[in-house]
Amino acid sequence: MMKNNPLVSIITVVLNRKNTIEFAIKSVLSQTYPNIEYIIVDGGSTDGTIDVIKKYNKYISKWISEPDNGIYDGMNKGLKLAEGEIIGFLNSDDLYANENVIGTVVKAIEENSADCCWGDLVYVDKKNTDKIIRYWKSSEFKERKFKRGWMPPHPTFFVKRWVYEKYGYFNLDFPIAADYELMLRLLEKYKIRSCYVSKVLVKMRTGGKSNRTLVNIIKANIECYKAWKVNDLKPSYITFVLKPLSKIFQYFKSY
Repeated sequence: MMKNNPLVSIITVVLNRKNTIEFAIKSVLSQTYPNIEYIIVDGGSTDGTIDVIKKYNKYISKWISEPDNGIYDGMNKGLKLAEGEIIGFLNSDDLYANENVIGTVVKAIEENSADCCWGDLVYVDKKNTDKIIRYWKSSEFKERKFKRGWMPPHPTFFVKRWVYEKYGYFNLDFPIAADYELMLRLLEKYKIRSCYVSKVLVKMRTGGKSNRTLVNIIKANIECYKAWKVNDLKPSYITFVLKPLSKIFQYFKSY
């Protein structure tokens, strides 16, 4: 473990996920890293999610429950509450791959003097989280890599707080692809220092908002194109062909 153990803020945004939120909470609480601030932002759940959160009240650093304007608005609320030097998000349907994920990330960031870090992600069955559907094998960032359809898995993306404070939060003009716009902005435009951990960090249940339907896939790609424009970056049309194609190969990679 690192000498200083910087505070790490983990934010979970949730709305009506009483069947999965407890798994996410336990995943955070099981981490061996000793200095974690856990924040839950609930969007006004009515299905019993609040009761689950209250069950772990003494282990949760901060939590709020109020209506929001979608998941990225909830994430921005969490960012405003966070006091950690490093900030990560764990979705209410997701789990950390093991109890050492946070410690691994902190070590990588400190050893590489990085401002952000990410790793690999596996999509798993909704009911059986040991059953892997897709394996998102990522890699180090290199300039113009986004043009080849590349992006880090956002659920594994950890960023230093000062980066958000200097370069901004999630852009709510992107209801589906605000995570893509954020990472494009930070890595491709502002070129913050980054590092990659060649390990699976997060298990993500299938059925995410951006890839749930063909319509949303199309909308997400349109938003991704707009992300380049708002950041004064020049996109390549091949980007929006390669980006969805890259997902196909994830079904054939081994864990």
